[in-house]
Amino acid sequence: MGDHFSAFSFVDRIRDYTRRGPHARGYFTIPDGLTAFPSCLVAEAVGQLASWVAMDHIDFRGRPVAALALETRFLRDVKPGETLELGVELESCDDEAVSYRGWADVDGARALELIDCLGPMLPLDEFDSPLVLKERFDVLCGAGAPAGRFHGINGFHVEPGVLVPGKSATAKLYVPEAAPFFHDHFPRRPVFPATLLLNEMIQLALNAAGGNGSGTLVAERMTNVKVRSFTPPGQALDLTAELTVSGGSAIVASLTARAEGRMVATAQVDLSRRNG
Repeated sequence: MGDHFSAFSFVDRIRDYTRRGPHARGYFTIPDGLTAFPSCLVAEAVGQLASWVAMDHIDFRGRPVAALALETRFLRDVKPGETLELGVELESCDDEAVSYRGWADVDGARALELIDCLGPMLPLDEFDSPLVLKERFDVLCGAGAPAGRFHGINGFHVEPGVLVPGKSATAKLYVPEAAPFFHDHFPRRPVFPATLLLNEMIQLALNAAGGNGSGTLVAERMTNVKVRSFTPPGQALDLTAELTVSGGSAIVASLTARAEGRMVATAQVDLSRRNG
């Protein structure tokens, strides 16, 4: 349990929150020693703040899990050493589900936005200890947790598949049987984080789009994210990115992840080229 609240926890402190209120602000300082902090982990940080507030709303009887996100806007990259200023607004929350929107700023500039997110609530004690999470929530709402706990992600392997430049790409993602991030996600029921899966799907889309053209190819926004099932330890996932629009400055890719032919997750990503 030494990695609990360290290996995959991205909220250092919660502020400007009134118990059972719909608004919350939080902070997470990206450790200096990391080589990078992908945008999907910024989205994870926003989602985790929403999860803390949602769990408090229903007195830690349940916890939300990733399911639907209408739109994620990637507005700028973040760097190690920077502090994410997180914000969420709950639109509804009960024992069945939570819906919310959220954002992350760096030095007052918007880095990411989540729009129309929905997560079903599942019994908390299936995933973690309600008492331990209540105690952690009190720490986050008080003095806060020490920064620098996160040491990066490792432990899973992605094997490239068939690449048709400008059209499509495939890959196979091997989820490990054990990894530090499972201590946070989740101690009693390990699940491969959806944001790590989505990050690999975006990378596959960038590979499919190729390097032709000037400027750096980046993900601009992700839409219609649907996570249909949990991915347990030891699972192998077949990833596919197919370019549905690839003309001029518009590049759009349809993304899928399957396990033994069964659909696990789908999304669409818009890519663009940025100079400088």
